[in-house]
Amino acid sequence: MTSTRASADGTPLAGLLDTDAIRKDFPILDRRVQDGKRLVYLDSAASSQKPRQVLDALNDYYERHHANVHRGVHVLAEEATALYEGARDKVAAFINAPSRDEVVFTKNASESLNLVANMLGWADEPYRVDAQTEIVITEMEHHSNIVPWQLLAQRTGAKLRWFGLTDEGRLDLSTIDQVITEQTKVVSFVLVSNVLGTVNPVEEIVRRAQEVGALVVVDASQAAPHMPLDVQALQADFVVFTGHKMCGPTGIGVLWGRQELLEDLPPFLGGGEMIETVTMRSSTYAPAPHKFEAGTPPIAQAVGLGAAVDYLTSIGMEKIAAHEHALTRYALQRLGEVPDLRLIGPVSAEARGATVSFTLGDIHPHDVGQVLDEQGIAVRVGHHCARPVCLRYGIPATTRASFYLYSSPAEVDALVDGLEYVRSFFG
Repeated sequence: MTSTRASADGTPLAGLLDTDAIRKDFPILDRRVQDGKRLVYLDSAASSQKPRQVLDALNDYYERHHANVHRGVHVLAEEATALYEGARDKVAAFINAPSRDEVVFTKNASESLNLVANMLGWADEPYRVDAQTEIVITEMEHHSNIVPWQLLAQRTGAKLRWFGLTDEGRLDLSTIDQVITEQTKVVSFVLVSNVLGTVNPVEEIVRRAQEVGALVVVDASQAAPHMPLDVQALQADFVVFTGHKMCGPTGIGVLWGRQELLEDLPPFLGGGEMIETVTMRSSTYAPAPHKFEAGTPPIAQAVGLGAAVDYLTSIGMEKIAAHEHALTRYALQRLGEVPDLRLIGPVSAEARGATVSFTLGDIHPHDVGQVLDEQGIAVRVGHHCARPVCLRYGIPATTRASFYLYSSPAEVDALVDGLEYVRSFFG
Protein backbone atom coordinates (compact mmCIF):
# COMPACT_ATOMS: atom_id res chain seq x y z
CA MET A 1 0.00 0.00 0.00
CA THR A 2 2.18 2.83 -1.25
CA SER A 3 1.81 6.02 -3.22
CA THR A 4 4.06 7.61 -5.81
CA ARG A 5 2.72 11.11 -5.19
CA ALA A 6 5.41 13.62 -6.19
CA SER A 7 6.70 16.49 -4.10
CA ALA A 8 6.72 20.03 -5.43
CA ASP A 9 10.09 19.49 -7.13
CA GLY A 10 8.92 16.26 -8.76
CA THR A 11 10.63 13.88 -6.33
CA PRO A 12 8.40 10.85 -5.64
CA LEU A 13 7.15 10.55 -2.07
CA ALA A 14 8.16 6.95 -1.49
CA GLY A 15 6.73 5.13 1.50
CA LEU A 16 3.27 6.66 1.59
CA LEU A 17 0.41 4.46 2.69
CA ASP A 18 -2.72 4.03 0.60
CA THR A 19 -4.67 6.67 2.48
CA ASP A 20 -7.75 6.24 0.27
CA ALA A 21 -8.09 2.68 1.56
CA ILE A 22 -7.23 3.57 5.16
CA ARG A 23 -9.68 6.47 5.32
CA LYS A 24 -12.55 4.10 4.58
CA ASP A 25 -11.97 2.67 8.07
CA PHE A 26 -12.60 6.08 9.68
CA PRO A 27 -16.27 7.10 9.34
CA ILE A 28 -15.75 10.64 10.64
CA LEU A 29 -13.39 11.47 7.79
CA ASP A 30 -16.34 11.27 5.39
CA ARG A 31 -17.96 14.23 7.12
CA ARG A 32 -18.72 17.44 5.32
CA VAL A 33 -18.36 20.60 7.39
CA GLN A 34 -18.89 24.32 6.94
CA ASP A 35 -21.58 24.23 4.24
CA GLY A 36 -20.44 21.02 2.60
CA LYS A 37 -16.69 21.38 2.59
CA ARG A 38 -14.65 18.19 2.87
CA LEU A 39 -13.16 17.79 6.33
CA VAL A 40 -9.37 18.12 6.40
CA TYR A 41 -8.43 16.84 9.84
CA LEU A 42 -4.94 18.00 10.86
CA ASP A 43 -5.25 17.77 14.64
CA SER A 44 -4.21 14.19 15.37
CA ALA A 45 -1.56 15.27 17.89
CA ALA A 46 -4.42 16.43 20.10
CA SER A 47 -6.55 13.34 19.48
CA SER A 48 -6.64 10.87 16.62
CA GLN A 49 -9.79 9.70 14.91
CA LYS A 50 -11.10 6.17 15.49
CA PRO A 51 -11.41 3.37 12.94
CA ARG A 52 -14.52 1.27 12.56
CA GLN A 53 -12.68 -1.68 14.11
CA VAL A 54 -12.33 0.18 17.42
CA LEU A 55 -15.90 1.46 17.37
CA ASP A 56 -17.18 -2.06 16.71
CA ALA A 57 -15.11 -3.49 19.57
CA LEU A 58 -16.58 -0.93 21.98
CA ASN A 59 -20.13 -1.64 20.84
CA ASP A 60 -19.61 -5.41 21.04
CA TYR A 61 -18.28 -5.12 24.58
CA TYR A 62 -21.24 -3.09 25.82
CA GLU A 63 -23.84 -5.08 23.88
CA ARG A 64 -22.58 -8.58 24.72
CA HIS A 65 -19.94 -8.75 27.46
CA HIS A 66 -20.24 -5.89 29.94
CA ALA A 67 -19.70 -6.67 33.63
CA ASN A 68 -17.21 -5.72 36.30
CA VAL A 69 -13.90 -7.53 36.10
CA HIS A 70 -11.91 -9.91 38.31
CA ARG A 71 -14.48 -10.48 41.05
CA GLY A 72 -17.46 -12.16 39.42
CA VAL A 73 -17.80 -15.86 38.64
CA HIS A 74 -20.67 -15.55 36.15
CA VAL A 75 -20.14 -15.76 32.42
CA LEU A 76 -20.27 -12.02 31.69
CA ALA A 77 -17.72 -11.22 34.41
CA GLU A 78 -15.41 -13.90 33.08
CA GLU A 79 -15.77 -12.62 29.51
CA ALA A 80 -15.18 -9.00 30.55
CA THR A 81 -12.11 -10.01 32.56
CA ALA A 82 -10.71 -11.94 29.62
CA LEU A 83 -11.21 -8.95 27.32
CA TYR A 84 -9.68 -6.51 29.82
CA GLU A 85 -6.65 -8.64 30.57
CA GLY A 86 -6.39 -9.53 26.88
CA ALA A 87 -5.96 -5.84 26.16
CA ARG A 88 -3.07 -5.77 28.64
CA ASP A 89 -1.43 -8.64 26.74
CA LYS A 90 -1.83 -6.74 23.46
CA VAL A 91 -0.30 -3.55 24.86
CA ALA A 92 2.60 -5.49 26.40
CA ALA A 93 3.38 -7.06 23.03
CA PHE A 94 2.96 -3.72 21.23
CA ILE A 95 5.66 -2.06 23.35
CA ASN A 96 7.83 -5.20 23.76
CA ALA A 97 7.40 -5.28 27.54
CA PRO A 98 9.22 -8.17 29.23
CA SER A 99 6.09 -8.95 31.27
CA ARG A 100 2.38 -8.18 30.97
CA ASP A 101 2.45 -7.37 34.70
CA GLU A 102 4.53 -4.29 33.90
CA VAL A 103 1.59 -2.68 32.06
CA VAL A 104 -0.63 -0.51 34.27
CA PHE A 105 -3.85 0.99 32.90
CA THR A 106 -4.61 4.58 33.91
CA LYS A 107 -7.05 7.12 32.51
CA ASN A 108 -4.43 9.03 30.49
CA ALA A 109 -0.74 9.94 30.29
CA SER A 110 -1.23 12.77 32.80
CA GLU A 111 -2.44 10.33 35.43
CA SER A 112 0.46 8.00 34.61
CA LEU A 113 2.97 10.80 35.20
CA ASN A 114 1.26 11.93 38.39
CA LEU A 115 1.28 8.32 39.57
CA VAL A 116 5.06 8.09 39.12
CA ALA A 117 5.73 11.48 40.72
CA ASN A 118 3.64 10.65 43.77
CA MET A 119 5.15 7.18 44.15
CA LEU A 120 8.64 8.66 44.21
CA GLY A 121 7.60 11.25 46.78
CA TRP A 122 6.21 8.56 49.09
CA ALA A 123 8.84 5.90 48.45
CA ASP A 124 11.48 4.65 50.82
CA GLU A 125 15.16 4.74 49.91
CA PRO A 126 16.75 4.31 47.45
CA TYR A 127 13.92 5.78 45.34
CA ARG A 128 12.68 8.58 47.58
CA VAL A 129 12.77 12.15 46.25
CA ASP A 130 13.56 14.62 49.04
CA ALA A 131 15.23 17.96 49.74
CA GLN A 132 18.69 16.54 49.03
CA THR A 133 17.79 15.45 45.51
CA GLU A 134 17.13 16.99 42.12
CA ILE A 135 14.55 16.40 39.37
CA VAL A 136 15.47 17.09 35.73
CA ILE A 137 12.95 17.84 32.96
CA THR A 138 13.13 19.87 29.73
CA GLU A 139 11.78 23.16 28.42
CA MET A 140 9.81 21.40 25.66
CA GLU A 141 7.58 19.32 27.95
CA HIS A 142 3.82 19.17 27.89
CA HIS A 143 2.39 20.58 31.11
CA SER A 144 1.61 16.99 32.10
CA ASN A 145 5.35 16.43 32.44
CA ILE A 146 6.06 19.73 34.17
CA VAL A 147 3.36 20.33 36.78
CA PRO A 148 3.55 16.93 38.57
CA TRP A 149 7.30 17.43 39.07
CA GLN A 150 6.80 21.02 40.22
CA LEU A 151 4.27 19.78 42.78
CA LEU A 152 6.66 17.05 43.92
CA ALA A 153 9.49 19.56 44.28
CA GLN A 154 7.25 21.90 46.29
CA ARG A 155 6.20 19.10 48.65
CA THR A 156 9.62 17.56 49.16
CA GLY A 157 12.01 20.48 48.79
CA ALA A 158 13.75 18.82 45.84
CA LYS A 159 15.35 21.12 43.27
CA LEU A 160 13.84 21.21 39.79
CA ARG A 161 16.26 21.64 36.88
CA TRP A 162 15.76 21.51 33.12
CA PHE A 163 17.41 21.45 29.72
CA GLY A 164 16.82 24.47 27.50
CA LEU A 165 16.13 24.59 23.76
CA THR A 166 18.24 25.59 20.79
CA ASP A 167 16.97 28.10 18.25
CA GLU A 168 16.08 25.21 15.93
CA GLY A 169 13.89 23.51 18.53
CA ARG A 170 16.15 20.77 19.81
CA LEU A 171 17.31 20.06 23.33
CA ASP A 172 20.50 21.87 24.35
CA LEU A 173 22.49 19.03 25.89
CA SER A 174 25.82 20.87 25.84
CA THR A 175 25.79 20.98 29.65
CA ILE A 176 24.31 17.54 30.25
CA ASP A 177 26.96 16.61 32.83
CA GLN A 178 26.21 19.76 34.80
CA VAL A 179 22.43 19.39 34.64
CA ILE A 180 22.26 15.67 35.47
CA THR A 181 24.47 15.27 38.53
CA GLU A 182 25.03 12.90 41.43
CA GLN A 183 22.11 14.63 43.17
CA THR A 184 19.68 13.82 40.33
CA LYS A 185 17.06 11.32 41.43
CA VAL A 186 14.81 11.33 38.34
CA VAL A 187 15.05 12.51 34.72
CA SER A 188 11.73 12.88 32.89
CA PHE A 189 11.48 13.93 29.26
CA VAL A 190 9.30 13.68 26.18
CA LEU A 191 10.32 11.31 23.40
CA VAL A 192 8.64 13.42 20.69
CA SER A 193 7.60 17.03 21.30
CA ASN A 194 3.91 17.77 20.83
CA VAL A 195 4.71 21.30 19.60
CA LEU A 196 8.10 21.17 17.91
CA GLY A 197 7.90 17.65 16.53
CA THR A 198 11.45 17.04 17.77
CA VAL A 199 12.49 13.43 18.35
CA ASN A 200 14.84 13.54 21.32
CA PRO A 201 18.17 11.67 21.66
CA VAL A 202 17.09 9.07 24.20
CA GLU A 203 20.36 7.16 24.32
CA GLU A 204 22.45 10.18 25.32
CA ILE A 205 20.07 11.23 28.09
CA VAL A 206 19.58 7.70 29.44
CA ARG A 207 23.33 7.04 29.41
CA ARG A 208 24.03 10.08 31.58
CA ALA A 209 21.11 9.32 33.92
CA GLN A 210 22.33 5.78 34.43
CA GLU A 211 25.84 7.04 35.18
CA VAL A 212 24.50 8.88 38.24
CA GLY A 213 21.90 6.27 39.20
CA ALA A 214 18.84 8.40 38.33
CA LEU A 215 15.50 6.93 37.31
CA VAL A 216 14.35 7.73 33.77
CA VAL A 217 10.74 8.54 32.85
CA VAL A 218 9.83 8.86 29.15
CA ASP A 219 6.63 10.51 27.93
CA ALA A 220 5.86 8.61 24.72
CA SER A 221 2.42 10.11 24.09
CA GLN A 222 3.49 11.48 20.69
CA ALA A 223 5.63 8.45 19.87
CA ALA A 224 3.48 5.38 20.56
CA PRO A 225 0.93 6.26 17.84
CA HIS A 226 3.53 7.00 15.18
CA MET A 227 6.56 4.73 15.39
CA PRO A 228 7.65 1.37 16.82
CA LEU A 229 7.95 1.68 20.61
CA ASP A 230 10.26 -0.78 22.36
CA VAL A 231 10.48 -0.12 26.09
CA GLN A 232 13.40 -2.50 26.46
CA ALA A 233 15.41 -0.68 23.79
CA LEU A 234 14.66 2.68 25.44
CA GLN A 235 16.25 1.41 28.69
CA ALA A 236 13.97 3.73 30.65
CA ASP A 237 12.47 2.88 34.03
CA PHE A 238 8.98 4.19 33.24
CA VAL A 239 7.24 4.94 29.93
CA VAL A 240 3.83 6.58 29.62
CA PHE A 241 1.41 7.12 26.74
CA THR A 242 -2.29 7.58 26.09
CA GLY A 243 -4.86 5.67 24.05
CA HIS A 244 -6.85 8.46 22.40
CA LYS A 245 -3.90 9.64 20.32
CA MET A 246 -3.36 6.16 18.84
CA CYS A 247 -6.81 5.35 17.42
CA GLY A 248 -8.12 4.24 20.82
CA PRO A 249 -10.90 5.73 22.96
CA THR A 250 -10.53 8.51 25.49
CA GLY A 251 -10.20 7.64 29.16
CA ILE A 252 -7.40 5.07 28.85
CA GLY A 253 -3.67 5.56 29.38
CA VAL A 254 -0.70 3.30 30.00
CA LEU A 255 2.13 3.30 32.47
CA TRP A 256 4.88 0.80 31.81
CA GLY A 257 7.36 0.32 34.62
CA ARG A 258 10.14 -2.11 35.38
CA GLN A 259 8.75 -4.99 37.42
CA GLU A 260 11.05 -4.56 40.41
CA LEU A 261 10.16 -0.87 40.67
CA LEU A 262 6.43 -1.52 40.53
CA GLU A 263 6.78 -4.12 43.26
CA ASP A 264 8.91 -1.90 45.52
CA LEU A 265 7.08 1.41 45.14
CA PRO A 266 3.93 2.31 47.11
CA PRO A 267 0.45 2.57 45.54
CA PHE A 268 -0.93 5.86 44.25
CA LEU A 269 -4.67 5.43 44.91
CA GLY A 270 -6.38 3.26 47.48
CA GLY A 271 -9.65 1.37 47.27
CA GLY A 272 -11.10 -1.80 45.89
CA GLU A 273 -9.23 -4.06 43.48
CA MET A 274 -5.75 -2.93 44.59
CA ILE A 275 -5.77 -4.72 47.94
CA GLU A 276 -4.71 -8.11 49.15
CA THR A 277 -6.11 -7.97 52.70
CA VAL A 278 -7.86 -5.23 54.67
CA THR A 279 -8.48 -4.89 58.41
CA MET A 280 -9.58 -1.86 60.37
CA ARG A 281 -5.97 -1.27 61.35
CA SER A 282 -4.04 -1.87 58.13
CA SER A 283 -4.05 -3.20 54.58
CA THR A 284 -1.74 -5.11 52.30
CA TYR A 285 -1.68 -4.64 48.57
CA ALA A 286 -2.11 -6.77 45.48
CA PRO A 287 0.88 -7.37 43.24
CA ALA A 288 1.52 -5.07 40.30
CA PRO A 289 -0.17 -4.09 38.09
CA HIS A 290 -3.37 -4.34 40.15
CA LYS A 291 -1.75 -2.44 43.03
CA PHE A 292 -2.02 0.67 40.84
CA GLU A 293 -5.52 0.11 39.44
CA ALA A 294 -7.83 1.02 42.32
CA GLY A 295 -11.57 0.74 41.81
CA THR A 296 -13.44 -0.32 38.71
CA PRO A 297 -10.94 0.14 35.88
CA PRO A 298 -11.62 1.61 32.41
CA ILE A 299 -12.77 -1.75 31.05
CA ALA A 300 -14.43 -0.71 27.80
CA GLN A 301 -11.66 1.78 27.12
CA ALA A 302 -9.03 -0.94 27.55
CA VAL A 303 -10.96 -3.17 25.16
CA GLY A 304 -11.00 -0.30 22.66
CA LEU A 305 -7.27 0.28 23.13
CA GLY A 306 -6.64 -3.39 22.49
CA ALA A 307 -8.59 -3.10 19.23
CA ALA A 308 -6.57 -0.01 18.30
CA VAL A 309 -3.33 -1.92 18.92
CA ASP A 310 -4.61 -4.70 16.65
CA TYR A 311 -5.46 -2.15 13.97
CA LEU A 312 -2.10 -0.36 14.07
CA THR A 313 -0.23 -3.65 14.16
CA SER A 314 -2.10 -4.91 11.11
CA ILE A 315 -0.87 -1.92 9.13
CA GLY A 316 2.62 -1.95 10.63
CA MET A 317 4.23 0.71 12.78
CA GLU A 318 7.29 0.83 10.51
CA LYS A 319 5.02 1.61 7.55
CA ILE A 320 3.17 4.26 9.55
CA ALA A 321 6.47 5.88 10.54
CA ALA A 322 7.70 5.88 6.93
CA HIS A 323 4.42 7.37 5.71
CA GLU A 324 4.53 10.18 8.25
CA HIS A 325 8.20 10.91 7.59
CA ALA A 326 7.55 11.33 3.86
CA LEU A 327 4.46 13.42 4.53
CA THR A 328 6.26 15.66 7.04
CA ARG A 329 9.11 16.22 4.61
CA TYR A 330 6.57 17.22 1.97
CA ALA A 331 4.73 19.50 4.42
CA LEU A 332 7.95 21.28 5.42
CA GLN A 333 8.73 21.86 1.76
CA ARG A 334 5.27 23.18 0.92
CA LEU A 335 5.01 25.37 4.01
CA GLY A 336 8.37 26.86 3.10
CA GLU A 337 6.63 28.33 0.05
CA VAL A 338 4.19 30.37 2.17
CA PRO A 339 5.37 33.98 2.59
CA ASP A 340 5.79 35.24 6.17
CA LEU A 341 5.46 31.74 7.66
CA ARG A 342 7.86 31.05 10.54
CA LEU A 343 8.39 27.44 11.46
CA ILE A 344 8.71 26.78 15.20
CA GLY A 345 10.85 23.65 15.46
CA PRO A 346 13.35 21.75 13.32
CA VAL A 347 13.32 22.85 9.69
CA SER A 348 14.27 19.41 8.35
CA ALA A 349 12.45 16.09 8.61
CA GLU A 350 15.39 14.38 10.28
CA ALA A 351 14.70 13.23 13.86
CA ARG A 352 11.28 14.82 13.55
CA GLY A 353 7.73 13.68 14.16
CA ALA A 354 4.57 14.44 12.19
CA THR A 355 3.75 17.70 13.95
CA VAL A 356 4.43 21.11 12.41
CA SER A 357 3.91 24.36 14.35
CA PHE A 358 4.24 27.83 12.86
CA THR A 359 3.28 31.47 12.98
CA LEU A 360 2.04 33.47 9.99
CA GLY A 361 3.28 37.04 9.92
CA ASP A 362 1.55 39.16 12.53
CA ILE A 363 -1.77 37.28 12.21
CA HIS A 364 -2.71 35.79 15.55
CA PRO A 365 -2.82 31.97 15.47
CA HIS A 366 -6.39 31.97 16.73
CA ASP A 367 -7.41 34.03 13.70
CA VAL A 368 -5.46 31.67 11.44
CA GLY A 369 -7.24 28.69 12.93
CA GLN A 370 -10.68 30.26 12.66
CA VAL A 371 -10.31 31.17 8.99
CA LEU A 372 -8.88 27.72 8.20
CA ASP A 373 -11.86 26.17 9.96
CA GLU A 374 -14.16 28.11 7.65
CA GLN A 375 -12.40 26.26 4.81
CA GLY A 376 -13.01 22.90 6.51
CA ILE A 377 -9.41 22.58 7.74
CA ALA A 378 -9.06 21.54 11.39
CA VAL A 379 -5.79 22.58 13.05
CA ARG A 380 -4.87 23.34 16.65
CA VAL A 381 -4.02 26.84 17.88
CA GLY A 382 -2.64 28.05 21.20
CA HIS A 383 0.32 27.02 23.33
CA HIS A 384 -0.67 23.32 23.19
CA CYS A 385 -0.21 22.79 26.93
CA ALA A 386 3.46 23.65 26.47
CA ARG A 387 3.59 27.35 27.28
CA PRO A 388 7.33 27.41 28.12
CA VAL A 389 8.01 26.62 24.46
CA CYS A 390 6.12 29.72 23.37
CA LEU A 391 7.92 31.82 25.97
CA ARG A 392 11.26 30.48 24.73
CA TYR A 393 10.55 31.64 21.18
CA GLY A 394 8.87 34.92 22.12
CA ILE A 395 5.45 34.13 20.66
CA PRO A 396 1.96 34.07 22.23
CA ALA A 397 0.89 30.87 20.49
CA THR A 398 1.30 28.82 17.31
CA THR A 399 -0.83 27.18 14.67
CA ARG A 400 -0.17 23.43 14.68
CA ALA A 401 -0.87 20.94 11.91
CA SER A 402 -0.37 17.30 12.82
CA PHE A 403 -0.57 14.25 10.61
CA TYR A 404 -1.33 10.57 11.03
CA LEU A 405 -1.66 7.37 9.02
CA TYR A 406 -4.81 8.66 7.32
CA SER A 407 -3.31 12.04 6.32
CA SER A 408 -2.42 12.64 2.69
CA PRO A 409 -0.34 15.00 0.53
CA ALA A 410 -3.61 16.41 -0.78
CA GLU A 411 -4.42 17.57 2.74
CA VAL A 412 -1.02 19.25 2.98
CA ASP A 413 -1.84 21.04 -0.27
CA ALA A 414 -5.23 22.04 1.17
CA LEU A 415 -3.47 23.49 4.22
CA VAL A 416 -1.10 25.54 2.07
CA ASP A 417 -3.98 26.80 -0.07
CA GLY A 418 -5.87 27.62 3.12
CA LEU A 419 -2.95 29.62 4.47
CA GLU A 420 -2.76 31.61 1.24
CA TYR A 421 -6.44 32.37 1.71
CA VAL A 422 -5.75 33.46 5.30
CA ARG A 423 -3.07 35.87 4.08
CA SER A 424 -5.39 37.36 1.47
CA PHE A 425 -8.24 37.53 3.98
CA PHE A 426 -6.15 39.68 6.31
CA GLY A 427 -4.69 41.70 3.47
